[in-house]
Amino acid sequence: MTDPQTTTQTTAPQNTTDVFVDFLCPYAWRGVELAAVLRAGGEAFTLRHFSLVQGNHADNAGQAETAWWLTDQSAGEGSEYQQGSLAAFLAAQAAARQGEDAAWAFALALFRARHEHGQPLNADTIQAAAVQAALDPERFAADLSDDAGLRATLRADLQDAAEIGVFGTPTFVLPTGEAAYYRFENLTRDPAQARAWWDLYVTVLRDGAGVATIKRARNRPARRA
Repeated sequence: MTDPQTTTQTTAPQNTTDVFVDFLCPYAWRGVELAAVLRAGGEAFTLRHFSLVQGNHADNAGQAETAWWLTDQSAGEGSEYQQGSLAAFLAAQAAARQGEDAAWAFALALFRARHEHGQPLNADTIQAAAVQAALDPERFAADLSDDAGLRATLRADLQDAAEIGVFGTPTFVLPTGEAAYYRFENLTRDPAQARAWWDLYVTVLRDGAGVATIKRARNRPARRA
């Protein structure tokens, strides 16, 4: 019989697309919303974590390898963004211990609280997201107390992100290995639109033209009829 407090997580299937996200990032929120729509239709996505605070930290500037890790930061230390980012990541790891569906429900609730409703990434917002995601409250509280274990699983995500070369969120890593940052300017929860946008992204990423960057002009004119 499995102990209900067991902290093991299900290994992601090999045909899944990893999506590296940061709860601070509105583009990651839009990417997760799109992935959640496609996931509801049967496509496999796995939530992974990349820290923008870590990526932009002064100690890591110009370094070939990461010198400062978010997981080494003590609770209550650092800037408001550092504290909120770490708390959100650790809470997401705790939610994931209740299963993949719980992980997605919590992530969506927390992203929406932050970027749709303007809530800060603090303990109250995290607890409200856990309630909205219908997490087992006692299990969630118990898992949140396992600070060392949560930091270890978060560190594994951050190390994988560093190995891949993730620099922004959301970054999608396809099952076939292609990986790219996709800056979503628009939000969709419509299945048909989500599928069209995703298919376009995958087509560009896999195309033999090797398109590496598409960046729109800052003062772009209105689209012509």
